[in-house]
Amino acid sequence: MPINEAMKPPSGSIAVTFITRLKPEAYDDGYDDTSMRMVELVKDQPGFLGAESARGEDGFGITVSYWKDDASIKAWRENPEHANAMEKGIGWYDVYTTVRSIVR
Repeated sequence: MPINEAMKPPSGSIAVTFITRLKPEAYDDGYDDTSMRMVELVKDQPGFLGAESARGEDGFGITVSYWKDDASIKAWRENPEHANAMEKGIGWYDVYTTVRSIVR
């Protein structure tokens, strides 16, 4: 399950691309600890296949996570700890969007 390493996800899996721009003050508001916790938590999430992530010095970031199916994505979205982190994210990001696509 690579995180921040190149990977080739299986054909038919689902890629969720998370595009953000982090506010500078997010680092003072628990972002790093929460981000590291989500990386650890997602590794045990059924259906999670891996992820790749990058963030520039300007705060712009892209994370692509790969999933077995839609049910796995839904379960992750509904994970209570992840749901709490997403709510905190409202204050951390000034740009936030997700895109779902099928890996061919």
